Amino acid sequence: MKFKQLSAAALAALTVTMLSAAPVFAAEDIQINEDITVSGDYDWTRFANDRITLNVYNNGLYISDGSDDSVNVLTAFEELTGIKVNYTTYDSNESLYAKLKSGGVSYDVIFPSDYMVGKMISEGMLSELDMDNIPNFAGIGEEYLGRSFDPDNAYSVPYMWGTTGLIYNTTMVDEPPTSWADMWDVEYTNNVLMFNNSRDAYAIAAKTIGLSMNPQSVDEITAITNALKEQKNIVQAYVMDEVFDKMEGGEAAMAPYYAGDAITMIDENPDLAFVHPEEGVNFFIDSMCIPANAKHKEAAEMFINYLCEPDVGLANCDFIGYSTPITAVWEMLDDDLKYSDIAYPGADVLDKAEVFETLPEDINAAMDAQWSEMKSYEESGSGWMVLVLLLLAIAISAFNIWRKVRKIFGDGMLYCSCFIKYCY
Repeated sequence: MKFKQLSAAALAALTVTMLSAAPVFAAEDIQINEDITVSGDYDWTRFANDRITLNVYNNGLYISDGSDDSVNVLTAFEELTGIKVNYTTYDSNESLYAKLKSGGVSYDVIFPSDYMVGKMISEGMLSELDMDNIPNFAGIGEEYLGRSFDPDNAYSVPYMWGTTGLIYNTTMVDEPPTSWADMWDVEYTNNVLMFNNSRDAYAIAAKTIGLSMNPQSVDEITAITNALKEQKNIVQAYVMDEVFDKMEGGEAAMAPYYAGDAITMIDENPDLAFVHPEEGVNFFIDSMCIPANAKHKEAAEMFINYLCEPDVGLANCDFIGYSTPITAVWEMLDDDLKYSDIAYPGADVLDKAEVFETLPEDINAAMDAQWSEMKSYEESGSGWMVLVLLLLAIAISAFNIWRKVRKIFGDGMLYCSCFIKYCY
């Protein structure tokens, strides 16, 4: 009996030892469709019966949405989680900020760029993230983390990164452009497109006059504004997403835009090419964030974690052409994209690149005010011409009034003269 007890005890101890020493096998991956498989170690269905709708607000053309035979990552998320996605778009960081600042709207996930992340953090517009709900954050490359706009990555998860540059039509330019200053060349009058947002436009103009993309004073803002005014007669239009139709359709010779979108445009029109101007370019990181007034924070964190799944990230990169911060996704890319000088430029470009910093409020205010002034000035023509036309109109009106007065008083004086002559 005692032997049996000892044997049983030994067996139990051995069993515990073996179990503790045995490898822990991960849950099987979950295949949503033929293109997307996600980790099985995450509870994707915990909100399946809660009838949640996530309001997702993103840049236009910035996710694989099923168009042009792409993978619809949004539909796959809905099938996986039971959560509905209400997906809408904006055309610039400034539009995003204005929409959220105005109040009356509630979004669960947004995609601001670096400097706008910093601005929103400083104004209490973002919610701190619970990284326990975003385990795929561990797959983000270290070079994209700890940036000055969010040094602890407490509020943001990198989504995509890229650079700015010049896309141009090889059939419409005599020499390939190499400088931002080529956008000021009168040879291309009415054939140049320009960014329709202040931060990107000011960055380009700043480089043409030897300044940083991060202005340090109101005087620098004024100098940059003057440079933009000098360009105005050359610019055909100020654009954002409209750049696709115009450049793909051969309606303009050159335009500044984001490298990832340039890849898409070149695929559509082989006459197009892309260059990183020699003065230096903007290096940017677009992030996933949750607004402070989000209604479904934990479900929003699930959506962010989903977008960091390798298959999902690959689908997005394949469709939109932007550069991935997720190491596993980069390893899965086709070689023509993985080693693209446009999508993944070398040190010769990146060493001269600048990251947009969150600007002091007085400089931001000056930029906003002078940008509005510049746009208004552009839409109504040159300021001096408006003044001349106004003065001419006043002169014509005054002349006409003088003629009428002269006629009235002239006829009266003639009558009086005749009367006096008759009397005498």
